[in-house]
Amino acid sequence: MISFVIKIRTALALGIVNILYVIFYRLSFKLSLHPACKLKANVPQGNFFIRKKLPIIKAASVSAWDQSVLLFGHLPLNVNYSAPKWFSNPLTKKPIKVTKKLWWKISDFDSEIGDIKLIWELSRMDWLLAFAQRSRNGDLKSLERMNLWLKDWCVHNPPYYGLNWKCGQEASIRVMNLSVAAIIMDQVKEPSSSLRDLVRLHLKRISSTIHYALAQDNNHGISEAAALFIGGSWLSSLGESEGEDWAKHGRKLLEKLSHRLIGQQGSFSQYSLNYHRFMIDIFCTVEVWRLHLALPKFSSRFIRQIQNATIWQQHIINPYNGDGPNIGANDGARLLQLTDASYRDFRPSTQLASALFLESDYMRRYSNKSVKLASQYWNASFVWLNVKLPKVYLQAPGNLIADDAGFAMLRRGLASVVLRYPRFKFRPSQADLLHLDLWVKGENLLRDAGTFSYNSKDNWLGYFNATLSHNTIQFDGRDQMVKISRFLFGDWLKASFVSALKKGVDSTYFSVGYRDKKNVSHNRFIELSDSRLRVTDKISGFKNKAILRWRLDHDKWQITRLGSHAVCCEIFKSPTSKKTKKIHVKTSVAIHSCKIIQGWESLL
Repeated sequence: MISFVIKIRTALALGIVNILYVIFYRLSFKLSLHPACKLKANVPQGNFFIRKKLPIIKAASVSAWDQSVLLFGHLPLNVNYSAPKWFSNPLTKKPIKVTKKLWWKISDFDSEIGDIKLIWELSRMDWLLAFAQRSRNGDLKSLERMNLWLKDWCVHNPPYYGLNWKCGQEASIRVMNLSVAAIIMDQVKEPSSSLRDLVRLHLKRISSTIHYALAQDNNHGISEAAALFIGGSWLSSLGESEGEDWAKHGRKLLEKLSHRLIGQQGSFSQYSLNYHRFMIDIFCTVEVWRLHLALPKFSSRFIRQIQNATIWQQHIINPYNGDGPNIGANDGARLLQLTDASYRDFRPSTQLASALFLESDYMRRYSNKSVKLASQYWNASFVWLNVKLPKVYLQAPGNLIADDAGFAMLRRGLASVVLRYPRFKFRPSQADLLHLDLWVKGENLLRDAGTFSYNSKDNWLGYFNATLSHNTIQFDGRDQMVKISRFLFGDWLKASFVSALKKGVDSTYFSVGYRDKKNVSHNRFIELSDSRLRVTDKISGFKNKAILRWRLDHDKWQITRLGSHAVCCEIFKSPTSKKTKKIHVKTSVAIHSCKIIQGWESLL
């Protein structure tokens, strides 16, 4: 049983105003008094995009959405010329029961629906960008297909009815994809009436619940503010006064949220690499749109915040394959899918943000044989979006202690380490304190389990965000923080000490620790050299047991030596493999047991 005191402390940390607004929001819908309950609109009629002869863009279009696509970069889905089944689960391949209810009458976590993000994915309209690219370069079939799919979507998702209207952020993603498609096809200044209608009815849905999104202190508020700014300024440029109001409100919120949700060292409120990229891509879409319509610049404070967030992302990813730590919550969201780069490749996002906000070419120094993909994968977006690629490039990322949210990023030679520690201004989504990720060139040797799903069976919900799924120490079989609900931990911890980063001739040093509410102490000391990582843990205060876990890469590891106070694990070396990877564990007390077991991992 979770104590009343813990709940009160957590409520204060979340913010009383935010909690009160959420309560008011839910009550107003229950009583059918919320303004969103009164929204009505007709299904847009006619073609959304028109045929227009334009100069060919000399860049490869996305190969996906022709005959197949990998949803979330992983789940295969076959597609035809005809529109897909909007309410089919791509994981089980089974249709779900389609509800005709108004969106606000549908349960948040319906057991028949399962994880709703699987249903939402097709309706985020990422396919618009692929079709727009091909249409721009003269493929009339893609233009026909684009209009066919949009018409079919509108028929099966009439305004404000059904699952795909349930979330304001999902509506916002559609607005952003519609706007980018219009840029590619040069149909911003003279859009069809049906496209204007589709954008307008989305903005009405978004604006009706924007305050609920703001109360979440996460990507929802940013994406919805961006949609209001983009869609509002679009309609305003076409002479619609209501659009000007939306645009002003969206701009004001973007300024506010950039300051509130991004820390001084660039960390984002969700403590997640994938959500960080999503946030970066939203701001990139906003800036591309601003440049396209020649709108006034955002404030210098706004630009500085996005610059810091871009630098953070530069530091945490590796340039060799574009991947990065699987840290924090992840719902599979990804914007601006204009290249064939994989879902786990963060280079296109980092490159575009570096150009737009730092006026630099991030990938220029890495464009050689050591990098797996050709430059068109991270530079193609510039051609499609009519953005100039700067000729200036900055120094390669080094070390960064992002104390604003508890991220230590250390680099030495080809090795990099990311260490998480407790600095919580916003709610943590995972009990991952002192988790450590190790990368050598493009290999993730010590890794995070990921997220998997927000709506699944209890055993999965309790596995991926738990302490046992991270490279840290679990005490007495419990999580580091108390789990209050699906998305909420209580008793947020604070670092008991954080050392200054020290860079010696041969090694780089960092250390940090915490003490929890049960007086358990865990201090972790890191020493990273060009060829070795040494981790020293000092622990005290636990009652029965402490379990140290290292989540290894997918090689065939085995225990080669085991003593009372030491153990050595190394990969099973095949005759064709000369590489050696070893982990030595030494303790000041007897080791009770040491096992190599199969765990679970989700890269989505």
